[in-house]
Amino acid sequence: MLKRKARPGLNRSTAFDWINYTVMVLLAFIMIYPLWYCVAGSLNEGMDYLRGGVFLWPRKWTLANYKAVFLDSAILNAFWVTIWKCLVGTVTSVLCTAMVAYAITRPKLRLKKLYIPFIMLTMFFSGGLIPYFILIVDLGLYDSFWVYVIPTMFSAYNMIIIQSFMRELPSELIESAKLDGASEYRIFFQMILPLSKPVLATIALFTVVTHWNSYFDSMMYTSSQELQTIQLFLKKVITDPSVSRGLGSAATIAIPDQAATLTPQVVKLATMVVTALPVVCIYPFLQRYFVKGVTVGAVKG
Repeated sequence: MLKRKARPGLNRSTAFDWINYTVMVLLAFIMIYPLWYCVAGSLNEGMDYLRGGVFLWPRKWTLANYKAVFLDSAILNAFWVTIWKCLVGTVTSVLCTAMVAYAITRPKLRLKKLYIPFIMLTMFFSGGLIPYFILIVDLGLYDSFWVYVIPTMFSAYNMIIIQSFMRELPSELIESAKLDGASEYRIFFQMILPLSKPVLATIALFTVVTHWNSYFDSMMYTSSQELQTIQLFLKKVITDPSVSRGLGSAATIAIPDQAATLTPQVVKLATMVVTALPVVCIYPFLQRYFVKGVTVGAVKG
């Protein structure tokens, strides 16, 4: 009997495939392990954690560290400020950027060739930190919640992605809507935005992560503790030993029955986990929009 020849490229693993799999597994481990190390340490008793050896699994389980985090008023206030910053900042940024992107795609926009170079210029040049700080003060935004929102209402990079997507939408829909008497605002809100849902979800994910991870604006443009974001608080906990010691002392007062097991180190790890957890939880729900929006914006742009 004649032996059937195997078709090339099917059911056969090459050396490149195995190297690729190995590299991807190593990269995934490098990315995931630091977060898992923090989770394992944050679920371990503080005094037992000082003995060392907590690398993969908690040795003595406890939730007292997380109770200490959520009982601290400064952390809770920083969380609320950051949540409102993400909500308001993301909605306004996506809406304003999408409006500019839609206007740029319209062929009858006056002075269109003048607007685009000015928008692109902001991606490569800025006035510098000191002039920007003076501008923030002169506008009355210093030590105000709106310093988190107004300066981030427009992004040139996000505008390019959105307008690349909107440019591929059928122009016949807009023309037919105009013939029916629809205004530009009605076309934008009732037609363009629903059709642009994938790319808008992608930009919203980018913006939420940027707002959540930002600490520099809170550090530079606010002085009130009531406007402190969670990332700035976490930075102080990590870099300033006095803050972490104070956090541990406050935790022992809040949970007196477990005061002997709490230490500043494990409370610090619990703060790091709580800070990173919201973004980790949000991402899976927006992943399908993320992949589709980036692919369409990149290929068709």
